[in-house]
Amino acid sequence: MSDLLVELGTKGSEVILNLTNSSLEKLIPLKGKNQKVEFPETNYYLPLINGLLNLVVKTLEDCQVALKQATALSKSMPVASGINMGAGLGSVLNRGLATLICEEILATLAVFNKEHPQEGFLGFIPDKILRSLGLQLVDGRIAGIAVILGAAKDDDAAVDLIRNFQSKSIVSLLAGNIKGNSVKAQLERKGVELGLENYIVPLGADYLSVIYAVNFAVRAPLIYGGLKPGQWQGIAEYVRNRVPAFVLLLGHVDEVIVATGLGALAFGLPIITDLDVPQLGKIDTTLYEALVTEKDYKKIPSKCILARGIKVRLAEVAVPVPYAAAFEGERVRREQLHVEFGAKASLALEYLSSKGVDEVDDGSVELTGPDIDQLEKGSKSMPLAIVVDVYGRKMQKDFEPILERQIHRFVNYAMGIMHIGQRDMNWIRISKDAFSKGFRLKHLGVILHAMLHQEYNAIVDKVQVKLYTKKEDVVRISASVKEVFDQRDERISGMTDESVDTYYSCLLCQSFAPNHVCVVTPERLGLCGAYSWLDARASFEITPTGPNQPIKKGALIDERFGQWENVNEFVKQKSNKTIDKVSMYSLMDSPQSSCGCFECIVAIIPEANGVMIVHRDHSGMTPCGMTFTTLAGSVGGGVQTPGFLGVGKLYILSKKFISADGGLERVVWMPKELKEMLGDKLKNRAQEIGDASFVDKIADETIATTSEDLLIFLEKVKHPALTMPPMI
Repeated sequence: MSDLLVELGTKGSEVILNLTNSSLEKLIPLKGKNQKVEFPETNYYLPLINGLLNLVVKTLEDCQVALKQATALSKSMPVASGINMGAGLGSVLNRGLATLICEEILATLAVFNKEHPQEGFLGFIPDKILRSLGLQLVDGRIAGIAVILGAAKDDDAAVDLIRNFQSKSIVSLLAGNIKGNSVKAQLERKGVELGLENYIVPLGADYLSVIYAVNFAVRAPLIYGGLKPGQWQGIAEYVRNRVPAFVLLLGHVDEVIVATGLGALAFGLPIITDLDVPQLGKIDTTLYEALVTEKDYKKIPSKCILARGIKVRLAEVAVPVPYAAAFEGERVRREQLHVEFGAKASLALEYLSSKGVDEVDDGSVELTGPDIDQLEKGSKSMPLAIVVDVYGRKMQKDFEPILERQIHRFVNYAMGIMHIGQRDMNWIRISKDAFSKGFRLKHLGVILHAMLHQEYNAIVDKVQVKLYTKKEDVVRISASVKEVFDQRDERISGMTDESVDTYYSCLLCQSFAPNHVCVVTPERLGLCGAYSWLDARASFEITPTGPNQPIKKGALIDERFGQWENVNEFVKQKSNKTIDKVSMYSLMDSPQSSCGCFECIVAIIPEANGVMIVHRDHSGMTPCGMTFTTLAGSVGGGVQTPGFLGVGKLYILSKKFISADGGLERVVWMPKELKEMLGDKLKNRAQEIGDASFVDKIADETIATTSEDLLIFLEKVKHPALTMPPMI
């Protein structure tokens, strides 16, 4: 490493240490050493400090303790957790880590002083956002994370840079400014829509906000990797090998930024910059180059990808707008609208079916009716039927609804196109910008043809798409496919765990949670809510060596708990021999492990002799005395935790839902929003168990958030859990 970088990094570290010390010395006399400090919606306190130093920081006094540890680390002196990157280059990296620790303290002080988050910025990234991104990271929808500091050379360069990252499914986290100018401001001036759903997340206007990207990365090994606070070597190794992030520094550098960059290098995160600084090849902590200079903005994205070793899957789709997963969450608002189909605007539907080999003309896209450049004067809506015919030697009827559901995802990947819903309840909007770039209805067919071939080529050999925009055609098709939709629902709802001899694994999340194994059955979908038994079966047909593998149930060990010989053996081997057996139907005895992507958590409430369920979006307190984020800290990471279970929302409606422990009748509490999400399906399930009023006996946060209040309510409504056999 060059003497200049070492000198600047040392100075920067000293500046931050002194600033942190002076900030605490000023604040403690005013507020007291017991003044509470925290980041919002996290179970990990100050995550970086918690992870590296095994310190729980709750007060200003705790901040002082962490500062002393950072000071010692900056001098490569002994630290309680044992963290030390070593001598030589390691001593420089120690200063970088000390800088990050101090910056996390300064950031929590900024939150306390209401200086963070700044208006229009996210600031600290809550645990629930990390969990919501988990599945996208493991399934490849998110290929990488760019932490971008400063501002691009001009507005157009900023847009080109971000669009390039979006097209490669890379999320951009933005921080810092140069004389008031920032990438966020540059994008806003050019009308680019920001937000997590668009893979563009502004963290803060100051450079201190970069710490929110770092403590976001550090939580991944704590949430998914089964690592514990203080296991600093494992945490650093996990981030280096499993968190595909890099730092892009634009337009400005000073000694504090250099010191911060040294901290990033300690975690193996390379730095790419448009500045004239000494370049640095591979070091012990990075996979490839550590510091790369590139002034040509067209080459910056590829340099970033190479330096981090990110694998990008690019879809070859011949449409006139950018096409990538980053545009999936984009919304087309009324003022941007050229035309829409479905919802309240018009009749619309989409339908996919399998045909014979001679019935499908591969690549054919046929439009019957006017295109979107032939709108009636003053109109912004049209009827639309999308009919997709596929042929494949390995295609099965059961795969039709699985492929049909992908229409939503594939259409949304086109920038300026919004798709919501499915079947005959879909809603599509096309923006003025997409229209002006040349997007027409035929491109919907081009997208579906290309993507069905790309992602389902193991079962799909031919694809043709027919589009109809005449009302009489859409009405006719709608009437003919409704019966098919009903038959599909009946077929799927009639499947039981007993009706098949094979379950399927889902090991997708092992890239983040190495010991986690999900077993998917007809009556128990994956805990992320994204994979049903049919989805897993189709996935295996598509990729026989992929994450969804068949598991022949084998000899029955215990019918009540749902244990089979082969299932236990599979889980044991694929969990790296950390789990010996798994009960498919029990919360209390050898429950399934959880990775961290779960939609809901089921938790025992012993005093109520029942369980509560809380979903990821509920931020309030629950009767077990913990919020979702606190509970999730105990449940994730691929470990078995009797009494606690991560599940998909729809599993709550299954007849097999914790059936060994009493099933749905054990549920005593769930948030009101979750009740509403499950809606009539939950009421129907209550009727099936013989208690039509059961849903009203389940408390929510408007009734109770403590076990004491919960018990009063349960006794009042005579909840069945109170008279059931003890759970413990």
